Amino acid sequence: MKLVLALCLLLAGALLMAGCFGEKPASAPLNATNGSANGTMAYSNQSGGQMNGSAQAGQANGSAQTPNAAGQMNPSGPDANAVGAAMNDSTRDGMMNPKNPVVVFETTKGNFSAEIYVNEAPITGANFMKLVNSGFYNGLTFHRVEPGFVVQGGDPKGDGTGGSNQTIPLEIKPNLKHKLGALGMARSQNPDSASSQFYVVTGEASFLDGNYAVFGQVLGSGMNVVQQIKVGDRMTKVYEKK
Repeated sequence: MKLVLALCLLLAGALLMAGCFGEKPASAPLNATNGSANGTMAYSNQSGGQMNGSAQAGQANGSAQTPNAAGQMNPSGPDANAVGAAMNDSTRDGMMNPKNPVVVFETTKGNFSAEIYVNEAPITGANFMKLVNSGFYNGLTFHRVEPGFVVQGGDPKGDGTGGSNQTIPLEIKPNLKHKLGALGMARSQNPDSASSQFYVVTGEASFLDGNYAVFGQVLGSGMNVVQQIKVGDRMTKVYEKK
């Protein structure tokens, strides 16, 4: 009888822990690809930016997203003053390196440009520029938008489960941070699974530093356009500015 009672208490405790912290997803976060060949996906629950347990909590079906770290950000978004200050910084700083290419994103919400860090993050930057110059992103949608966190696109399937036919290793550079307007590569739980899906930081995301590759930065007043993007908005044309 005592053994049965002890087992019941252990079971109840386990259920309580699961209810508090959520179930660890079987699939990856950021550039989630529902088990597709490149396995790319992004961390984070897509339901209104709600947090799913831990910093690596993604949807159980493995669709591409970016981590929604529990306890690290307010589901309603970061402090407006902090975002305003970050926006001023990102639009005032200009280019990190004048030798880097600038990519123009023509979208259904307007156009914005971004510096691509091919010199500072050569693996990630070169992969992105190869896709840009091949026309890969033309016509693709932004399939994921979490206000105050990220805007994500670059999936040919348009649902967070696709990518290109190539993956690249995780490339972390300590000086490249997830500040407002930063471009980062979405990936799965496998660190070396980034492919074509990328995100633009629209709020507080410093907890991604060291875990996801930053490879670019929106320039000038471009964040005014990015902040207006909704799910389903399209990249009509993405090209290198000459």
